[in-house]
Amino acid sequence: MVQDGVLMTPPLAASVLQGITRDAVLQIAIDLGIPVREEEQIPRGQLYTCEELFMTGTAAEITPIRSVDRNPVGQGCPGEITKKIMARFRGIVTGEIEDRHGWLHAVHHSQVKAGTETRVPTAVVPQAL
Repeated sequence: MVQDGVLMTPPLAASVLQGITRDAVLQIAIDLGIPVREEEQIPRGQLYTCEELFMTGTAAEITPIRSVDRNPVGQGCPGEITKKIMARFRGIVTGEIEDRHGWLHAVHHSQVKAGTETRVPTAVVPQAL
């Protein structure tokens, strides 16, 4: 959740799942100079008044939330901070931006040509932080 330019999240002790994507998003925000704060309690009403809201997950990656209980979040579309974090995350995952944190691990397969074997990268996958 973004309020007054600050990325806020409940702490892990508040029944939030510790996840690779969550950790990456928090680090990306810090790298971008976006203040990050863990809030013990985020009241439901604050979801109605926040500027931006998104969820993270392994499959969902970073998914903006446009409305809560049919109330638009911010302008009803991804905000600037959400878009910046999404762009940096996508750039790192696709290799367009250098992975300075060692989050990715290349997966290779062997290819045999004329009696020689070479390792060819086939995918880059996130590894546990």
